[in-house]
Amino acid sequence: MPLVSMKEMLEKGKDNGYAVGQFNLNNLEYAQAILQAAEEEKSPVILGVSEGAAKYMGGFNVVVSMVKALMESYGTTVPVAIHLDHGSSFAKCAEAIHAGFTSVMIDASHDPLEENIAITKKVVELAHLHGVSVEAELGTVGGQEDDVIADGVIYADPKECKELVDQTGIDCLAPALGSVHGPYKGEPNLGFKEMEEILSTVKLPLVLHGGTGIPTKDIQRAISLGTAKINVNTENQISQTNAVRQVLKDKPELYDPRKYLGPGTEAIKQTVIGKMREFGSSQQA
Repeated sequence: MPLVSMKEMLEKGKDNGYAVGQFNLNNLEYAQAILQAAEEEKSPVILGVSEGAAKYMGGFNVVVSMVKALMESYGTTVPVAIHLDHGSSFAKCAEAIHAGFTSVMIDASHDPLEENIAITKKVVELAHLHGVSVEAELGTVGGQEDDVIADGVIYADPKECKELVDQTGIDCLAPALGSVHGPYKGEPNLGFKEMEEILSTVKLPLVLHGGTGIPTKDIQRAISLGTAKINVNTENQISQTNAVRQVLKDKPELYDPRKYLGPGTEAIKQTVIGKMREFGSSQQA
């Protein structure tokens, strides 16, 4: 099956009460684990790629070629999107689009609203020309994602959300409502009241960043309020690292990377399967 944009899978999720997981790629093993999990669960899936991770893997073209080759090798039948996570500029979004990404996020949330609207509109014009979906963000998600560091959480303003959506034509919106990138320091405190208001105002699929560590009951409530995309990365990284550490602890003489990375890949796969079931996307492809 060819790569697809996020638009249809997120609209279907929103209409049917489930969310599609965005699972970030960090190397080949992540792509293998996530694609295998999606096929086994018959779940649509979004492969998130940050600018830093793309650089680490050799660039946007390498990522697209790797994913396409794996999908052909595995005989993938479920919908798969490759999504630029936290695109920092129009130029980076354009580079990803021309490399074959099927979805991009332009993150101009740190700019004044007028500038956010202007750059997002420009990205939407190019992306939609190529059948690529666009995500934008308002407010500030806490924590660190690659080189993007946010000291505190700033909730998105519902009126500004409507203005951004109306003026840009984006396909989904990531309103910052209390989630953070990376592990939580204390209990997550999501703004469900604001989420409900934003959904009723913009009527677009919403995106929840920082999906690691949020209790299932909060995940389910967010989904009921229009959240159709949930991003997960830290949880997969922790699962993989713990598995690799255990193998090397048990067998310190190992030096073949396949022998210790293999269990790490399986750990990612099982974590992704668990998330797909939690989000309700299993058997929805």
